[in-house]
Amino acid sequence: MYAIEVHNVQKSYKNGVQALNGLNLTVKTGEIFSLLGQNGAGKSTLISILTTYLKPNTGKITMLGKDILKDSGEIRSYIACVAQRTSIDTHLSLEENMMFQARLYKIPKNEARKRMSTLIDEFELGQYLKYPVSSYSGGIKRRLDIALNMMSNPKILFLDEPTVGMDIQSRMTMWKMMRKIRDDFGTTIFLTTHYLEEADNLSDTICIMKDGKEIVQGSPFELRTYTRQDAIKVQFSNKENAKIAIPLLSKDFTQLTCTLQNDSILMDTTSSESDLIKVNKFLLKSQISFQGIEIAEPTLEDVFLRLTEKKED
Repeated sequence: MYAIEVHNVQKSYKNGVQALNGLNLTVKTGEIFSLLGQNGAGKSTLISILTTYLKPNTGKITMLGKDILKDSGEIRSYIACVAQRTSIDTHLSLEENMMFQARLYKIPKNEARKRMSTLIDEFELGQYLKYPVSSYSGGIKRRLDIALNMMSNPKILFLDEPTVGMDIQSRMTMWKMMRKIRDDFGTTIFLTTHYLEEADNLSDTICIMKDGKEIVQGSPFELRTYTRQDAIKVQFSNKENAKIAIPLLSKDFTQLTCTLQNDSILMDTTSSESDLIKVNKFLLKSQISFQGIEIAEPTLEDVFLRLTEKKED
């Protein structure tokens, strides 16, 4: 069963901006689903629609088998959303925050205390009970914010860039927490992130968006093999040297698609060994200074950059 089904959804704003342009995607029940895309791809608009804050112009969306327009009130009782800005009241204690959340959802007091105890244990928040919430680090506040939203026992949890600004230790703790939500609570997680490593490590399914449409959707493994070809990777000393070299390589190797990636150039190839020799000879003959050259299997980052690169690049 699908937790979310989006069919041909379009959304335009009054200023003429078309945020979604015939978007299609599906989210399976009980999975971690990651949505990737550059700024302006339409991710925030989609989250606002799925959480019933905005309405689409056209298209159909069902969540947990319910129509998002006809049954929005019922759908709201099944979902929770953790935005980038935490919803914690720093004037209340950890327990007071969680019990207040329970009252908002009209959860009986005894049941609320049981849920609170379980969540504090599961998310390892017990050691912070005696400290004021205002003294918590950003990572702990984020964990508490997610625990608050789990008080209503949602079937779908939306997480909008939950690890932004965290150090690697806090991010790994958050990854553990998200897996626990999926595995132990059976909650479907809809995640937006700019960290490709995070999506690769956590996700059962990834969808890449561009210009309001989905480009590709699949498992991390399926996306890494999406291009179905290796690449010649030419490493330069800096990005400027790579930028200078890319038009020269593109002109001489018209059959190979060249993509700039930081201080490297990736060249798609179906004959990796022979193309490696040809490119290496060309670089040496043309006296183009480079640091190294190799045959590279595509990573999730490679796939993302190739699919979302702008034409002017």
